Amino acid sequence: MAGASLLTLLDDIATILDDVAAMSKVAARKTAGVLGDDLALNAQQVSGVASDRELPVVFAVAMGSFKNKVILVPMAMLISAFIPWAITPLLMFGGLFLCCEGFEKVYHSLTHKRAPVIDDDAVVAKAKADIEDLAAFEKEKIKGAIRTDFVLSAEIIAISLGVAAHMDLMGQFLTLCVIAIVITVGVYGLVAGIVKIDDLGLYLAQRKPSGIGHKLGLGLVSAAPYLMKTLTFVGTIAMFMVGGGILTHGIHVVSEWIVHAETLVSQVSVVGDVLGLLTPSVLNALFGVVAGGLAVLVMNGVTKLMPAKTS
Repeated sequence: MAGASLLTLLDDIATILDDVAAMSKVAARKTAGVLGDDLALNAQQVSGVASDRELPVVFAVAMGSFKNKVILVPMAMLISAFIPWAITPLLMFGGLFLCCEGFEKVYHSLTHKRAPVIDDDAVVAKAKADIEDLAAFEKEKIKGAIRTDFVLSAEIIAISLGVAAHMDLMGQFLTLCVIAIVITVGVYGLVAGIVKIDDLGLYLAQRKPSGIGHKLGLGLVSAAPYLMKTLTFVGTIAMFMVGGGILTHGIHVVSEWIVHAETLVSQVSVVGDVLGLLTPSVLNALFGVVAGGLAVLVMNGVTKLMPAKTS
């Protein structure tokens, strides 16, 4: 009897793992778009960090991402079991947070004025101050990346939970765990590769004085700064696309309007398919910009109305 019970248990475990593998594949396909945004957002978070500190920063953010998912997976299970109606409002709050952060980045880049260089002494003093503030700078980069990761991870976990909704609690839990581990390792592995492209290029360029490897290395070194600037730009757009997408999916009227607009532009001859593919992303991003701007405006208004603290 004991042997039979053990075989039965092993059979049940094998069945569960098979279902988990199947659901994990489906969830991975459904979250592919979010993963692209996640990659762009997190790669641009480490731009500006010293070269020898890039990998430690990426590793620190990856550890923070694991901690986020350790919190999110049990939380998703509890919410799904007891208050499933709260999933959409929580996701919309996270989407608004992303839009707000994206708008603040754009606003800061448009209004921030660079201080003019006066003399060499000023440049040296500023360099020393930057070196002294390096630890604080890294901490801020890591905190910002982990905050952003929390929102994106929450959306990925929610999508995966929806895919596995028909499974029992154990199957749902294992599916979420598989997705959380695979996504974290995959995304931050790619991020680490992206931020070290310039070092790879330098290695290839110095290895041989001539040849394809040398030219490829020089090309990578030249392209690396432009790649990081592009990721910064794409990362900001991704904030609006992801955040706006979460908000529009939570507002039924707006979601229907976007679907209707997609259907209309898809009927255009020749380029209809391309326009239909781009329209939801563009409209979600525009909605995210407006929502982020309104959120920042409200926050600034509330801050001004709050009484100043007396020392």
